[in-house]
Amino acid sequence: MQPVTWLRPEFQGREDELITLSAAANLAGISRSAVSNWAKRHKNFPPLALLTGPPTKQIKWVVREEFLDFARTQLNKPRGGRRTPTVQRPTITLRANEVSHYTQQVKRLTDLIARYKQALASTEARLRTARQRLKKAEAQLNAELAAAKQHSADHPQK
Repeated sequence: MQPVTWLRPEFQGREDELITLSAAANLAGISRSAVSNWAKRHKNFPPLALLTGPPTKQIKWVVREEFLDFARTQLNKPRGGRRTPTVQRPTITLRANEVSHYTQQVKRLTDLIARYKQALASTEARLRTARQRLKKAEAQLNAELAAAKQHSADHPQK
């Protein structure tokens, strides 16, 4: 089981409202490094809600709506020396990206469930075989013990 650290425990049980930083980058149509830069440079970047995985490679989670609000603000800011605002990404584009992301998630998780079901069926078959072999081995052991006991009764030590 992966280690889990809740930084915002109010979201326990509300995991469907969270998104990884990597998925958030995909959702906003930006690179993962851009999200990392935002997190380092902006005090108002949404606070992390959850950390999962081993300490050397933790997966960071934020609240999806908080991230989308922050991303809209950042993406609508003028860049560099330009004085004209950049083209605003319509909310519909962000939502379409979100639908695409979760469609991929549902497919991936559905495939994962199918693989686990196959593995479970195989494991259950092996368990049935092991139980049958255990029963046979116990019966053989009991027969050997009974024979040894009978032999001892028929041939007592002098």
